[in-house]
Amino acid sequence: MDLIHAKKSLGQNFLKDETILKKIADSFSTTKEDLIIEIGPGKGALTKYLIQKPSTTICYELDNRMKSVLLSFENDRCQFIFGDFLKQDLSVFSKNYHHTYVIANIPYYITTPILNHIIESNLIVDGMTIMVQKEVALRFTALPKTKNYGYYTVLLQHYFDAEYLFDVPPSAFNPPPNVMSSVVRFVRKASILDIDFSKFQQFLAKAFSQKRKTLKNNLKDFNWSNISKILSKYSFLESVRAEEIPYDVFVEIFLNLND
Repeated sequence: MDLIHAKKSLGQNFLKDETILKKIADSFSTTKEDLIIEIGPGKGALTKYLIQKPSTTICYELDNRMKSVLLSFENDRCQFIFGDFLKQDLSVFSKNYHHTYVIANIPYYITTPILNHIIESNLIVDGMTIMVQKEVALRFTALPKTKNYGYYTVLLQHYFDAEYLFDVPPSAFNPPPNVMSSVVRFVRKASILDIDFSKFQQFLAKAFSQKRKTLKNNLKDFNWSNISKILSKYSFLESVRAEEIPYDVFVEIFLNLND
């Protein structure tokens, strides 16, 4: 197992701290009717804890070098799929399980594409615990009027409540990464308004496109009269910047763009 070296091209840094691995695995309680999806299991360091839970575990691994190692964990409740997670149809699991969770130490360089793929699939994910770069974790869990608050913060808030759990130092990995890592937990909101994910993402990206400029400047291609009425309703001035506006106000603006 130790002869398999981490590939930089796949963003591999193998987590070796057993205490941290167990904390990640135990971040959600599951039953035998539930599904856990692991993305990028690597050598199975986290997998060995996930398969101790009563739920079914399905793991996606891109690196075929890991096959001989990972298949040793396979049983009637644990399956490995070797291929690109971003090309997988997750909707096949939609009706088979009571609850579905993503618990994974995902490759940092494709964090956003992975989350987008999960959200855009027809699979209802009840919760996620993922390890990401600390600066990304801070963005995911940021509050309005803080420097880390951005368009992706708001986008994720539409679907999940995010909680910053703990930091993971470089020494917990082999090889050690050049960045601090953090673990974030997401819990699906009880009620989610049905909106066009792609259009909402594009709208938010424009709203935050130039953080030093006002929202009015960034959204100059939209009907400002409608936007201004909503801002006024919540006592925001026309000079407001995107980073000052909370999620619920952004949603109301988005839903009234074409009125």
